[in-house]
Amino acid sequence: MKTLLIGLALGLRHGTDADHLTAIDGLSRIRPRATNGLYFALGHGLVVTILAVGLGRIVADRVAFLGPWLLIFIGGLNLLRLFRPPASRPVQRPVVAQPFVLGMLLAAGFETASQFSAMILAGETNPWLLGAVFTAGMVAVDGIDGLLAASTQRLAASGAQQAQRASRALGVLVVVFAFGLGGAELEGLNLDRFALPLGLSLFAIVILIRLMARRPGRPAALAFPPAEVRTTAGQRLL
Repeated sequence: MKTLLIGLALGLRHGTDADHLTAIDGLSRIRPRATNGLYFALGHGLVVTILAVGLGRIVADRVAFLGPWLLIFIGGLNLLRLFRPPASRPVQRPVVAQPFVLGMLLAAGFETASQFSAMILAGETNPWLLGAVFTAGMVAVDGIDGLLAASTQRLAASGAQQAQRASRALGVLVVVFAFGLGGAELEGLNLDRFALPLGLSLFAIVILIRLMARRPGRPAALAFPPAEVRTTAGQRLL
C-alpha cells in the first residue's frame, strides 16, 4: 500500500513536469477541448505502465527520438498562431495534435526523474497497479490543466480582453518552453535536477495567468453606438 501511495505521489508530481504543461497548453491552442489533458495523461500512463511491466522497451527506444521534435513542432505551430489569426474554417490537424497519441510519444521520448522512479518501484509491487495509480496522479493534474487551458481559449475566442491577453502570454510561454525543452533534449542536456523547481514554477505561473484571464475587464469600445443610443441622441438634437 505504501508503495502505491508513493506511485500516486509520483504521478501527481510527474503531471507538473514542464513538458506536460507545455504540451497540453500548446495543444489547447490548436484544439481547445476540455478533455485534452485527460487523454494526454491516459496515453502517457499507458506507455509508462507497459514499460513498467517490462514490455515495449524496444518499440519505445525506436520512437524516443520523436519526443523533442514533437515539442518543437508544437512550439512552431503556436508561434504561427501568435502572429496569424485563427482560420475561419476548420483545418485538418496533424495526428500528433491528438492528445492520446501525443501523450504516448512523449512518454517514450522524455523519461524524467519521476517516471524513472516509478519504473524502479515497479519491481516492489504489482506493476499494473503501480501504473494505474501513477496514471491516476497524472490524470488529476493534467486533466485539470487541460480543462483550464481549454476554458481560457474559449474565453479568448468569445472576445474577453483579459482572456485574450492571457492567451497570448501563455502562447509565448509555450513557444519558449517547447523550443527550450526540445532543444535541451536534442543536445543531450540533463535537466532532471531542475525539473521540480522548473515544473512547479511554470505550473504556478500558468495558474496565475489563467486566474487573471477570468477577471472582468472593460469591453472593447464599439466603433458605432447601438441603434437605440443613436436614436435617443438624435431625438435630443431635435
